[in-house]
Amino acid sequence: MRIAQHKIDDHNQALMAAHQRAFQYLSGEIDHVQDIIQQLVAFQVGIPSWALGTGGTRFGRFPGGGEPRSLEEKIEDVGLLHQLNQSSGAISLHIPWDTANNPAHIKAVAAQNGIRFDAVNSNTFQDQPGQTHSYKFGSLQHVDKAVRQQAIDHNIEVIRQGIAVGSDALTVWLSDGSCFPGQLNFRQAFQRTLEGLREIYAALPDNWKMFVEYKAAEPNFYSTTVGDWGQSYLFSSKLGPKAYTLVDLGHHLPNANIEQIVALLLMEGKLGGFHFNDSKYGDDDLTVGSIKPYQLFLIFNELVEGMDARDMNHATDLGWMIDASHNVKDPLEDLLQSVEAIMISYAQALLVNRKKLLAAQEQNDVVTAQEVLQQAFRTDVRALVAAARLQAGGALNPLALYRAEKVREELIRERGAKTMATGL
Repeated sequence: MRIAQHKIDDHNQALMAAHQRAFQYLSGEIDHVQDIIQQLVAFQVGIPSWALGTGGTRFGRFPGGGEPRSLEEKIEDVGLLHQLNQSSGAISLHIPWDTANNPAHIKAVAAQNGIRFDAVNSNTFQDQPGQTHSYKFGSLQHVDKAVRQQAIDHNIEVIRQGIAVGSDALTVWLSDGSCFPGQLNFRQAFQRTLEGLREIYAALPDNWKMFVEYKAAEPNFYSTTVGDWGQSYLFSSKLGPKAYTLVDLGHHLPNANIEQIVALLLMEGKLGGFHFNDSKYGDDDLTVGSIKPYQLFLIFNELVEGMDARDMNHATDLGWMIDASHNVKDPLEDLLQSVEAIMISYAQALLVNRKKLLAAQEQNDVVTAQEVLQQAFRTDVRALVAAARLQAGGALNPLALYRAEKVREELIRERGAKTMATGL
């Protein structure tokens, strides 16, 4: 589904006077407003294919209707999001949920929707129909070499499929671990996993990256084989320069200082990218910025400082992607809210007075340091984010236009009220 351009233009015209008042006030307070807008225009957030359907928990799932029934429809949904906010120009595929049986056709559909392919994701945390060996007791860590080889072969196949559609990165998340003490030999599990990752790494094209994702718990609750950023960093350091740590904001123990983790990984050149979400208790996969917006800002503050220190391109040198589960919301509305929260936090981080903050840090002036950060965080930058969307051809208020055009109702009419997104 596409929204006619004249409807976006009409929507923007109706909101233009109020937008210009807000923007003029804000631009009067900021010296480098046009530079910030250009950075916001360039910044793109990848949309995971699995987030386009209604999520769920182990207790149940309640599809909302109009969900994409095929990879083509998932790409079309991302194209719609990008048309509205001009910040969602990539889709991340999960294999085998989103296998492209005809890569040329899938690439054409993506091109028609102005979408590129972000990192491809492997799946060794589920047993697939017809699979020879089970991952019940792990994949790359498994005591059975045949199971490990099956997981290796799958990841290499995912790389092959990624090459076919034009991706340039592989994300490996392993649910490997143990549920009870004594179940697993930790050292052997690490070594077997490393050996498997090395075989997968060897299959990467020269221009590809491997993102090693970590998670503190679930589905294994006594131990996880890649349980925290230190273990991921250890793997990626042993693998080589194309391997990086991927940070999922929900994959930490309570009260973890994620902004410090980000700063150190950036310093070491081993931060590969992000899975953005929010959480209250664990890996809740909630809307970005819905629970801990200040933490999100502090993370972006370290990202901007660290990337600038290494002369990195904000838009392209790290992988930016959402990983969320929309259990009770319209998935597309939730994704619009998440992208908006990311753009707002990024814009606020760009406002931080770096010279003043550094001077306060060097003088142990804790009060001023706090004031500098909170001044940026408390600045309402929504008009800046909207101005970037407007300049790029998007809608001033994507969510409002989405609802005004009754997009979900139209998708239900086209696809049916009982559809369930593939893969989940």
